[in-house]
Amino acid sequence: MARPRKQTYTLEMYLKKIRSRKISNDADVQRNFVWKNEHINELIATVLTDDYIPPVILGEEDNSQLYIVDGGCRSTALMAFRYGNYKITASIENSLVPYQRKITGDDGNITWEEAVFDIKNKSYDKLPEELKEKFDEYQIETVIHEACDSSKISKYIKRYNNHVAMNTDQKAFTYLDKFAGRIHKIINSRFFADCGSYSEKDKTKGVIERIVVEALMCINHFDNWKTQAKAACKYLNDNAVDEEFDAFTENLHRLESIIGEDIKDIFNKKDSFIFLALFDRFAKLGVEDSRFAEFLRGFKRELRMSRKNRNNLLFDEIDRELSTKDKQVINDKLNMLEGLMLEFLHMDGTKSGSDNMEAFIAENLHMDAEAVKEDMDLYSESLDVLLENTVRLDSKLRNKENRLSLMAMMVYSYKEDRDLDEWMVHFAAANNSYFADQKKNFLFMRADFEKYSAKNSRRSA
Repeated sequence: MARPRKQTYTLEMYLKKIRSRKISNDADVQRNFVWKNEHINELIATVLTDDYIPPVILGEEDNSQLYIVDGGCRSTALMAFRYGNYKITASIENSLVPYQRKITGDDGNITWEEAVFDIKNKSYDKLPEELKEKFDEYQIETVIHEACDSSKISKYIKRYNNHVAMNTDQKAFTYLDKFAGRIHKIINSRFFADCGSYSEKDKTKGVIERIVVEALMCINHFDNWKTQAKAACKYLNDNAVDEEFDAFTENLHRLESIIGEDIKDIFNKKDSFIFLALFDRFAKLGVEDSRFAEFLRGFKRELRMSRKNRNNLLFDEIDRELSTKDKQVINDKLNMLEGLMLEFLHMDGTKSGSDNMEAFIAENLHMDAEAVKEDMDLYSESLDVLLENTVRLDSKLRNKENRLSLMAMMVYSYKEDRDLDEWMVHFAAANNSYFADQKKNFLFMRADFEKYSAKNSRRSA
């Protein structure tokens, strides 16, 4: 049997052949049009930016009649824009299309200049002439199977459409390209293999990736919580930093050592991200990790039925009227869990730092303790002003137990003659907790400050 032949058309010619029915899009077993506006928008943008579209597969009968085997939805979408007055909707993400605009001078000479056109809410008729030409002249590839009848065409339709489309979670993950490699390493860790209650389907459908994204959002960016997976992925892609992934990976390794068969079902696809966020809070208490496992056993056995929230709801009832991804639901669950955990541990959630602030600062900044002590009033007053202008009153960053590392950062800013104001706004928006180990917390903040400063320097260069 001969190999299929290839044929390239201009898009204008290809669509004219469909209009004249020389190419038919209604084979007997062809499915109905199922695309949504977002799919049509992206296809049109792909054409106008001269990007790649996979070949359309055609079947050719002996009488030269062509049928679309694969690419029917693409073809219908292109027809709707070219001849059906379809308007690109406002939801399109990248609506600005660059092109070369033709300029005819008073003397009749023609020049070309770079221009940008916003295709949002535009139909084909509203495009500049240059973009209309670009659309019509786009080269669309086809692959044609010869000597077909209705049986062969049906076989080819079944063959080429025998695939599984991306689901919502999988598609959302494509917006996290900056950190996708790190997340893939995380989901391949022993924790997700042995320490949770996840089905094989969960692992292939993007559920684990979503759990990681939700946990990172919950731990580091809860003020900017996004209910939809796509929005969360886009936010992390723009705002996350490597240190967040480092800390999360370390937490998973610690959990791998303490989660046994009797409590692994707590880490399921519904609540995993909440308990991972809870462990992040636990990790800052400076308590042996085994105590967290003991708390989970107590929670599973009896504690989950021992307390109600402000709405008189038990833990398992909090999401009965709202979405499990609702910000208030998550906040209520986490606060309840943290309160139960601290009671179980007989703690108030705090851990004191050093009693000697001057010595701590001098040691970590390689300064003379007496010199630090001499200017301590200035540092303290400056820190109070900084916090007043940049950090919410209810933020845990303001806790007295965190004063030591914050003061060290203030002294560091004076020593280096660099302002903290802009960085602190960024840091406070991304963090609402701290490491109980104040040296570790200072080093974390200093690293974040340097990374933020370097990033801004590159932008202004």
